[in-house]
Amino acid sequence: MVVASRVGECTNVTALRLLETKQVADESNCATVRRSKVRMAMKERFTVTELCALRNDLIQGGMVDSREAAELLQVFLMGRGYGVSQSAAIDAAGRVEMAGCSLPVLERELEGLALVM
Repeated sequence: MVVASRVGECTNVTALRLLETKQVADESNCATVRRSKVRMAMKERFTVTELCALRNDLIQGGMVDSREAAELLQVFLMGRGYGVSQSAAIDAAGRVEMAGCSLPVLERELEGLALVM
């Protein structure tokens, strides 16, 4: 009888642990879904076509002068209703240039620069 009650206790403890684990996993999964929705909203801020056009403009301009590249980034964002700090745009232009004007870096820098007006 003692053995049977201990088996029952172990089963109950195991069931409780499993339930707690499931609840934590559910909360974690919900947080992950919310984060992925935010990321998708950020990704949809600028289309691939827009980013490619901006990248081509930056490359054709030679990105010789960081100030000119920063102005191009500012014009791009201001044309879409965002405000931009000039000093932040210059820093971002430098980082984009160092990365070889790759699209993921360009997108990340634009998202970091964009100030909602």
